[in-house]
Amino acid sequence: MISTRRAFLVALVLLACCLWRQPRGFADDASPFKDLPGRWVGDGQVGLKDGTVEPVKCRATYFVSEDAKELKQNIRCASASGKIEVTSAITDNAGQLSGTWNELIYNLGGDLHGAVTPLGFRITVRGADLMAYMDVIVMENRQIVEIQFFNSTLKSLTLGLHKG
Repeated sequence: MISTRRAFLVALVLLACCLWRQPRGFADDASPFKDLPGRWVGDGQVGLKDGTVEPVKCRATYFVSEDAKELKQNIRCASASGKIEVTSAITDNAGQLSGTWNELIYNLGGDLHGAVTPLGFRITVRGADLMAYMDVIVMENRQIVEIQFFNSTLKSLTLGLHKG
């Protein structure tokens, strides 16, 4: 088991890994990252297994490669428990997603894999002491993120983001 503070920071890292998907059905299905470049902001809450809930605020900046198959992002999140800074790199290969993430302050990292869904995507994130499942729904310039944790002092993370 990891500590509550470290688990919370890992949860925010997971969030950084999941905030990149444009749903299928838009004009350019070959480019799931095409509408993401720029700044996204939002807030939400993290739920702990002991039943407590804590608010969190995040800011993400996205950069897409020229061929629109790779996404790099920087994210910063803060709550009463602390701050994190995360970088990630994600690749789309015909609807299959893979990548890596690194948290810069606490020197954490891991990998991720998943698939595109009709409303966004579903992804599994792993690190040294972590496993979680995420669902992301994208509606125009808004994202809804839901994360479920396993083997952690965290239970969930919910976040709403908007572009701008």
